[in-house]
Amino acid sequence: MSVHRSAFRFDPAFRAPLALLGVRPETSWVLVDDEALEIRYGPWRLRTPRANVTGAQLDGPYRWWRAIGPHLSFADGGVTFGSSTAAGVCVRFAEPVAALVPGPWPRHPGATVTVSDPEALRDALRTPPG
Repeated sequence: MSVHRSAFRFDPAFRAPLALLGVRPETSWVLVDDEALEIRYGPWRLRTPRANVTGAQLDGPYRWWRAIGPHLSFADGGVTFGSSTAAGVCVRFAEPVAALVPGPWPRHPGATVTVSDPEALRDALRTPPG
């Protein structure tokens, strides 16, 4: 079983405000294995079967007010878990997933994460399980 773990990239200017939300390096990561994609962003969590991931692309740089913190995109309904303006990975799902608020709604067709090595996460998501 292959496992890839990505840490979030934290821009120094946003560390303290994010820590107030419980979003710190030790509570924020992305894990990809043969069975699932799991995102932990402080108290927020997203978990979906690996088979539900239909794509992953590099994205960014971002404007800070659109990328820092947990966000719902009004353009496409996606969720952003951001800690840096530098770059990230946009992950697309076959079936939308819940992530931003407790309960089954809203459901998001994609998730953007600002990890420290976006290329490695993109490649891990593009590599077939097994």
